[in-house]
Amino acid sequence: MRRAVCPGSFDPVTNGHLDIIERAARLFDEVVVAVGANMSKNRLFEPDERIAMLEEVTAHLPSVRVSGFTGLIVELCQEIDAVAIVKGLRGSVDYEYELPMAQMNRHLTTVETVFLPGAVGNAFVSSSLIKEVAGLGGDVAGLVPEPVRARLVERVNRQRQ
Repeated sequence: MRRAVCPGSFDPVTNGHLDIIERAARLFDEVVVAVGANMSKNRLFEPDERIAMLEEVTAHLPSVRVSGFTGLIVELCQEIDAVAIVKGLRGSVDYEYELPMAQMNRHLTTVETVFLPGAVGNAFVSSSLIKEVAGLGGDVAGLVPEPVRARLVERVNRQRQ
């Protein structure tokens, strides 16, 4: 079985993330969506909330499972016998950021990193931008899965009160 890991913070999961996960599921026998719990970053959603949202929006993908992780992604890869890390790239800035990490991960283990270009319609979408737009009352429909949009709007509305 060829297993891959799609790591990220997914705060919140976007249609761009979902596109990469779906495409990875066509390339590998199993895909583990690994939700990072980096305590140094301020998140809108707790790790268990992000996991629940990802489980909901990937339920149609039988070869995808969602898991939380802390520490180095390559350690998770070794634990679950994953052969690859799958990352989406929106453009050259993502590549410049991701390439050194991919090289370090390869230095530490035999796990390869596979880069998938983001779909053109998602090239401008980031979780940070989604949160900012939603927080200012903007419409993020079509940029995040509907169940995520509903939770996001509810959360930012609660924070504004």
